[in-house]
This record gives sequence, C-alpha cells and structure tokens, in this order.
Amino acid sequence: MDGVSYSHGAILDEIGYHVRDYFVKQWDRFKDYPWGVLAHSTHLRGAGTYENGVEHPRIRITLATGIPRERCERIGLGYADPAEIDPEAWAGREEEGVLLVRRAGEMLYRIGE
Repeated sequence: MDGVSYSHGAILDEIGYHVRDYFVKQWDRFKDYPWGVLAHSTHLRGAGTYENGVEHPRIRITLATGIPRERCERIGLGYADPAEIDPEAWAGREEEGVLLVRRAGEMLYRIGE
C-alpha cells in the first residue's frame, strides 16, 4: 500500500500536512477543500505557526512505512524505512526523554484492561 489515507489520499496529495495557521492565513486558497480533511491535516501536524510564508511546526512527524519516501516528503512528512528501525535501541532511555512502549498500537484499542 502506498496511500496515506484510503478516503482522502488524493486531497492530501494536493494540500499536504500542515499546522493550522498554514491554512488559516491562506484561507482563500484552501476554503473550498473539505474542512474535515483540513482538520485531519492539522491534527496530525500539531501546533505551530505560519509567518511571512514560512511554516514553523512544533514537531516533526516521521512515518516508518511502506509509503514511498518521495510521497511522504511531498506531503510534508518525514520518512523512515521500517526495516532499518531497531526498537530495542530506544529501550531504557527514559532519562533522555525517550520512551519505548512495546506493542503500543494494541493498547490504543483496549478499554478497561
């Protein structure tokens, strides 16, 4: 699979992922896009500013994915080859501000356990 979104991939290819101010300060350019897709874009990128034509996100989003590097970068996301990631290299680094949560994706869907 090389899609970032099953239902909104084509629109995200056009607009990319940006901080809220990127869209708000260029509203005439983006007002006709589906607002839910604009919201999704900003929710992923998080807080930041857009001043004098330059976007300053607070965080950088990097995907470890099978989506091609070129597509990730084109829509404003970083890319990492999942085959090159060793999660255990992050273990035991809490004092550095690095937290490894094994099987974290499973925890997102469990309630009350």
